[in-house]
Amino acid sequence: MYQPAHFAETRNEVLHAFITQHPLGTLITANTNGELQANPIPFVVDATPQGHGILRGHVARANPVWRETRTEVPALVVFQGPQTYISPSWYPSKGATGKVVPTWNYVVVQARGPLRAVDDATWLRAFVERLTKRFESPRAVPWQVSDAPADYIDAMLRAIVGIEIELTSLVGKWKVSQNRSTADREGVVAGLHELAERGGDAQAAAMAELVASWQRR
Repeated sequence: MYQPAHFAETRNEVLHAFITQHPLGTLITANTNGELQANPIPFVVDATPQGHGILRGHVARANPVWRETRTEVPALVVFQGPQTYISPSWYPSKGATGKVVPTWNYVVVQARGPLRAVDDATWLRAFVERLTKRFESPRAVPWQVSDAPADYIDAMLRAIVGIEIELTSLVGKWKVSQNRSTADREGVVAGLHELAERGGDAQAAAMAELVASWQRR
């Protein structure tokens, strides 16, 4: 992706934290016919002693992505974070020069690496239990895999296949008004807060926090 240096984020720990917070990635692969395929999949990311880490997930066995992906072409997974329109009216510099235009703020992470299918019942059981525990943990009474009949779970596990992507590239783009003056960034934060309070816009509230946190660095 186009990556101006002032928007670039390359720290693995920051990028891993982002993926953990926004786990639904769009997996983009090339199949054996040369066609691009895009599949939304929740992922977990694990650090490795060297490199950028490993993404893990699973797909339906009926999904051809695990059989037809060209392994010599790196898979691409795109993770999207908060995004919102930025009005030039929020910039104090508008009144001074008028030389301002609208833009769009967003955060995105792109991960690349070869896709490997994992067709192993033990691996799948452990991964599904891990994924379930993570997303059920906030609930007062978390659902557990063992809550369902064993033969039913076995059948469900036979219907999925695991995937692993050992990352050869992991980059982030934080476009959060870093290229504006301090006064303009403060105007963006105020405008986004007003938008969030008036319309309950969660994206605007999240972006306001990102712009404000960048100012504190």
